[in-house]
Amino acid sequence: MGLDELGDWRRSHYSSEINPALDGSDVTIFGWIEDIRDLGRIKFLTLRDREGLIQITAKEGRASPQVLGKLELLGRQYVIGVRGRVKAVKEAPRGVEVEPSEIKILGIAKHPLPIDPTGRVPAEIDVRLDNRVLDLRGPIPSAIFKMRHVVVGEIRNFLAEEGFLEVHTPKIISSATEGGAALFAMEFFKRKAYLAQSPELYKEQLSSVFEKVFEIGTYFRAEESHTRRHLNEFISVDVEEAFVGMEDVMDVQERLILRVADRVARSCRTELELLGVKAPAPRAPFRRYSYDEILEELKGLGFDLEWGEDIPTPAYRELGKLHRGEYYFIINWPTKAKPFYIKPIPNDPDRCYSFDFMYEWIEISSGGARVDDKDLLVRRLVEQGLDPSDFQHFLRAFDFGMPPHAGFGMGLDRLMMVLTGMENIREVVLFPRDRFRLEP
Repeated sequence: MGLDELGDWRRSHYSSEINPALDGSDVTIFGWIEDIRDLGRIKFLTLRDREGLIQITAKEGRASPQVLGKLELLGRQYVIGVRGRVKAVKEAPRGVEVEPSEIKILGIAKHPLPIDPTGRVPAEIDVRLDNRVLDLRGPIPSAIFKMRHVVVGEIRNFLAEEGFLEVHTPKIISSATEGGAALFAMEFFKRKAYLAQSPELYKEQLSSVFEKVFEIGTYFRAEESHTRRHLNEFISVDVEEAFVGMEDVMDVQERLILRVADRVARSCRTELELLGVKAPAPRAPFRRYSYDEILEELKGLGFDLEWGEDIPTPAYRELGKLHRGEYYFIINWPTKAKPFYIKPIPNDPDRCYSFDFMYEWIEISSGGARVDDKDLLVRRLVEQGLDPSDFQHFLRAFDFGMPPHAGFGMGLDRLMMVLTGMENIREVVLFPRDRFRLEP
């Protein structure tokens, strides 16, 4: 099939802008054919664009032979342009339709389609991800990423208004800056390099320059985990501030969540309705539970964990039932359970100024106060079996005057799971990467 040229055609309206008040107006619209109904002497097309759906109605005797001939060539997901006249019709969706005077076929779709993007015919998530661009045309995936756009914009606006400067740190690094083994190695010309796990050590240094910094960036962890909440490539919202402690950045985290929740409730009503979830309405202040208190709660749930252990997933799931619908902090973790840069509590060095920020059983962010004394930092590196010489550039910054500082890293993808009600993190990431998926 030869495709039509776009020529001088340009969109006059999106679908959402066409309403009964435009009755009799001429419009030009573009989009993808979602459905075709042929009732003999009358044909209905459902056209989807980025804003939603509009009905195209062609009747014999009113539509030209050229238009009727084009209609015979069309299939679902074909890309078309339509020029026509708006008609107010009570029976039509949203009370309006467009009668076509011209149709251009701008792109074709190969049939049969591998999935039904409307979602009426369910498909397994792996099949949907294999055909992700088609899947994203469906109403639910589309709603998720429209919400995600709003959330990212509101995070950026909030932090800027709070005086934080947006920065961009390297994603190719020379050493395992956080001391973990879960790093992707790569060849960097004739040297070995790694993909960054986080901007932690860079943002700490930058807090000694700009005092308040944040970054929304992509990071990588070479973990073998294959769960509904883990990916090997993810987006993190990182915040660091000088001359503050743990409680101060916890307050920033709380205000950030309240601000995002309010914006989503106000701006994403259509998307929330499509997703079948209630508008978020977190209640502040968020509770602070110590690690020791959480261990006591878990003991009551049948998990007798040794002090100093990390909390396993089954225990978190039960904890989530106890804290259903709740955002909360777990604070003052055992020092040995946290990274070397987290500051021990001076009069209780087995515990540290650290927090995990939770929703039910999902960890959304972690953070705390940082070690700001070089000698202590070197001791913490050695305690964790790390070689201080691998951190010489980070340590050198402490020779130039390092202020007290604190911060956190928040998983954007996990936050989106919470806001959208999705149980699999892959639903809220455009093209997810895990140990089994490198395409599309």
